Amino acid sequence: EEKVVESGGGTVQPGGSLRLACEASGFRFSVYDMSWIRQVQGKGPEWVSGINAGGDRTYYADSVKGRFTISRDNIKSMVYLQMNSLTPEDTALYKCAPRTRGTTITDLDDYESEFWGQGTQVTVSA
Repeated sequence: EEKVVESGGGTVQPGGSLRLACEASGFRFSVYDMSWIRQVQGKGPEWVSGINAGGDRTYYADSVKGRFTISRDNIKSMVYLQMNSLTPEDTALYKCAPRTRGTTITDLDDYESEFWGQGTQVTVSA
């Protein structure tokens, strides 16, 4: 069974940092582009960051560029999101997902929701 499980969320003060982790199993992780997607209750999902299968190309939404860093370990089937300088606007449920169709890492439509994880909650509050 294809599965991704996220961890590392929590509550931090503005300006703080968190490192999210996503463990994949049940599929050939090393051949899939991966992304982090976040959801705020009552709003649509937002693509945040992506990394190609080989791990040598990374992509970021303008809202997180310069603050977040995505990485992956294909030996461990893990993808990470280092989040620095967090703001209340970063509060969301963060999910990781393999790109299962199309060709565009930055296009949310290329990530079928049935393959997304359950997510890990990040809350940024004073």
